[in-house]
Amino acid sequence: MRETHLREGRQTVKLGLVKVVHDLFPDENLQTSYSILEGIFCGLDNSVLSVREVRRIEQSLRAWVSAGEPIEFLGKGNGYYRYRVGGVEANAVYPALLDPTEVEPFTIVPFSSGFIVDFGDVGRGSDRPLIPPVLLASEFEKTRNWLDHLDIEQVTDVNRRIAAGRARRLIDVAEALHEKEISDIADRILAQRRSLRVLLVSGPSSSGKTTFTERISTQLRVRGIRPVSLSLDDYFVNRADTPRDEDGRYDFDSLEALDLPLLHDHLHRLVDGETVDVPRFDFVSGTRLPDPVPLRVREAEVLVIEGLHALDPNLLNHIPAGLTFKIYVSALGGLNIDLINRVPTTEIRLLRRLVRDDRTRGIDPEETLAQWDSVRRGEYEYVFRFQEDADVMFNTSLFYELNALRCFAEPVLARIPDSSAHRATRDRLANLLSFFEPIDTSTVPFNSILREFIGGSAYED
Repeated sequence: MRETHLREGRQTVKLGLVKVVHDLFPDENLQTSYSILEGIFCGLDNSVLSVREVRRIEQSLRAWVSAGEPIEFLGKGNGYYRYRVGGVEANAVYPALLDPTEVEPFTIVPFSSGFIVDFGDVGRGSDRPLIPPVLLASEFEKTRNWLDHLDIEQVTDVNRRIAAGRARRLIDVAEALHEKEISDIADRILAQRRSLRVLLVSGPSSSGKTTFTERISTQLRVRGIRPVSLSLDDYFVNRADTPRDEDGRYDFDSLEALDLPLLHDHLHRLVDGETVDVPRFDFVSGTRLPDPVPLRVREAEVLVIEGLHALDPNLLNHIPAGLTFKIYVSALGGLNIDLINRVPTTEIRLLRRLVRDDRTRGIDPEETLAQWDSVRRGEYEYVFRFQEDADVMFNTSLFYELNALRCFAEPVLARIPDSSAHRATRDRLANLLSFFEPIDTSTVPFNSILREFIGGSAYED
């Protein structure tokens, strides 16, 4: 699977948008903000676009594509690919095609204060309508508002503070913002306390689900609610019964990799206050152990389920929605390199995974990169399509994060040889990290979500 930000035909669309916005609104600047499945939310830096203005942008962009005026490549420098598009110069972190007529098919959908450039041909399928990303937009706007209050807009703003010796203050403020929102989520859960029986936490790979679940559980204990954890991993079917993917490999991300009849039975009984015998799964042998563990959820307790499938309605099997509270977590980013070059959320998560796999699992970085396509396929199939069904969304990104990860990721990337099939990915990630001034991580709190990846977490065994 090619990532959205790597598809050269999509980068070409962005260059066309830079030109079109410059032509239509000479006093404004295009801003790209965040991804939504196979689309990108865009707008103007300091203005709100009307539906009519969005339609003008789309018409002008399609006319530019049809005209086919070649884009001029000016070279590479300072981490950027430099282009001239009809007299307008633009810098891009990722390469583009030089022939506008080769862009990938797209539609432009008015949304919020701007528009979504929707490519919609991978993962979602062109026959399925785009689900308006209301929760995602709300969480992103919250992040942007926080950054505005701190007078932080782009990566250079963070870099300047680090260079000025203010790294510790940056870390303190970023972590305080996380703690405040986790506390606010706990208050919302408390308001539902009388009926709540199941708390569900879902998110894609390397989103920080484990640490978030620990921290929200701590906040619930402060409010007099005792969390009781149930691991979906213990409900895996025996390895021999695990479904396989299209390449013939075990598909552990599939919902059918779980013993759903047993899980459904246990969930209904736990919600009713009964005691069940929870199985224990041995990952070495790939089989269920013979001695299950009894579990019960009492009146002052709430069942906490964290995992890839936690928001899938097929997991709960008709448990009333009023008895559940659903949280979607992911590294949504929010800090751009510049107005038109965002930091892709998948790059953040891939860097997190590379660092964690190397540190805790002894997995070679080339193996991590080889698995990433399969991981991403599972996310599109089992995670992203349910994200807007959550009751609340939490952005696990920290605005100093890539400054911190650079110190850990660069040595890992350096072990990938020039002869590797993943050399291009190595160079791409190293180039992205070059925009971030390294930061001293010694003052990162032990309960930080970042600690799940760089080490030293209070929640590690």
